[in-house]
Amino acid sequence: RSRPNKKNDNAYIEQKNWTHVRKTVGYLRYDTDQELILMNSLYEKELRLYKNFFSPVMKLKEKERVGGRVKRKYDTPKTPYQRLLGSGQISDEKKKELEAIYRSLNPAELKRKVEEKTHRLYQLYEQKKRTTEANPSKKQRPRSVTNYMIQPPPIGLRG
Repeated sequence: RSRPNKKNDNAYIEQKNWTHVRKTVGYLRYDTDQELILMNSLYEKELRLYKNFFSPVMKLKEKERVGGRVKRKYDTPKTPYQRLLGSGQISDEKKKELEAIYRSLNPAELKRKVEEKTHRLYQLYEQKKRTTEANPSKKQRPRSVTNYMIQPPPIGLRG
């Protein structure tokens, strides 16, 4: 779904779905109340803090077309927290508030909590489906033509 007043915005939204949602919880379908509560807790607490304070992002500064290629130039990687402090868009009291939050955080502890909650989420999914086939890190891919060419033919078809 696109943002309000932004036409043709789906690519941006899908990019954020990958970096913030799919990379963390995978492609499984979470539809129970327990899963919803756990996912909301993950997004509101640990994941939000980890992504905003400790996960650097490279912003695209310019694109230049040279012949048939596109040359991209990026800004230095900074976290959203660092970009906000450097922007001059917030008041001094908000800066102090954010700095206090930043000093109170431990990135390793946040990462462990994110891992713990995602593991618990996968356990809830497996309980719901009563199967151990939940493999959230791998997306099913169709077999390619080269796989069929490499594999030996079935025994009954050898001539």
